[in-house]
Amino acid sequence: MKLKISNLEKAFAGKTVLKDINIDLEHFRSLAIIGPSGGGKSTLLRMIAGLQRPDRGEIHINGERIDYSETLLHEYRKTIGVVFQSYNLFPHLTALDNITLPLTVVHKFSKEKAKIIALDLLDRFQLKVHMDKKPHQLSGGQQQRIAVARALSIESRFLLFDEPTSALDPELTSEVLDMIKELQEQDKDLILVTHEMGFARQSCDYVLFIADGQIIEHGPSAKIFKEPQTLELKNFLNKILEWR
Repeated sequence: MKLKISNLEKAFAGKTVLKDINIDLEHFRSLAIIGPSGGGKSTLLRMIAGLQRPDRGEIHINGERIDYSETLLHEYRKTIGVVFQSYNLFPHLTALDNITLPLTVVHKFSKEKAKIIALDLLDRFQLKVHMDKKPHQLSGGQQQRIAVARALSIESRFLLFDEPTSALDPELTSEVLDMIKELQEQDKDLILVTHEMGFARQSCDYVLFIADGQIIEHGPSAKIFKEPQTLELKNFLNKILEWR
């Protein structure tokens, strides 16, 4: 996977959230974006997802520039899978229907084909026993795994995760991280905003550290965690790892 960001800026209500972001990465499979809360991580991910427009600058994915005109943006969004921290499942639908509905309504699959795809994914991730349950009948980990299966169902070019485990307790967190790691082992490209430093270190190829709206440091995950170069990253890791 390739990611090139040039002169990217974003502000909300006059407050700058991202300022002059520039980076050019090639040949990674999994990218972790880490940093303190409010530093701009999720805003950057949402712009890569086409859910927010930059005030200035460009983003290229695999050599293609994201066009933020509404028509092209709508088509772009249909080609990628996005998983949020709040699951975003339809509360009145079963697990099976939460996967099939976007396939039939947005992607115009037949109901039969959508059901085959959904059942295959539910079986693959040991979720088939829960196919007729609605979100309130599922644990947080199960809901998030259904959300990941839904993102996979469209055969997305790559996956984006925005703090997918932040609302989960440790046991359920491991369920979701195991599922994401399985996707990595199957060579699925992904970008992950996370506060799970162990996962970022062990399972991601490359790491961006963002704070105060800027990329402070970046590099291969092993190097970032073993030999942080900037005081900001050293202080961040010391605080995160102090009680672990």
